Amino acid sequence: MSVVEQYARAHIVTDADLLAEEQDAVPVVLKYDPETDPRSVCVRLPGRQAHEWTFSRSLLEQGLRAPAGSGEIRVWPCGRVQAVVEFHSAEGVSVVQFDMKALMRFLRRTYLAAAPAAPAPPVEREAQAQLRG
Repeated sequence: MSVVEQYARAHIVTDADLLAEEQDAVPVVLKYDPETDPRSVCVRLPGRQAHEWTFSRSLLEQGLRAPAGSGEIRVWPCGRVQAVVEFHSAEGVSVVQFDMKALMRFLRRTYLAAAPAAPAPPVEREAQAQLRG
């Protein structure tokens, strides 16, 4: 199992951006470390909103299909090609808009990284079965 780190271009939406015609995309780091926590992903925002958020990988996956989450982190699809991740903290709310393809590619890579390298040999499987028995 290996760490997956992927950079994705995203738009951090603020009140000022709502008045502007075009927003600049910023690099956001998506990270998955199966050794630390195989059920969580991490999103690191740059700049003024710089913060690292760790949350359930299944929340990210569910949020690509339909609105998901409550509390600090919410994820939902935004049309057919984008997804929004909303982060709540004591400092305020950060709304980050991603291309859906980037998040799907990241999730696919996390599942490949977490997959066992090869099936256990028959002798090892029998020993594991006896231990569970």
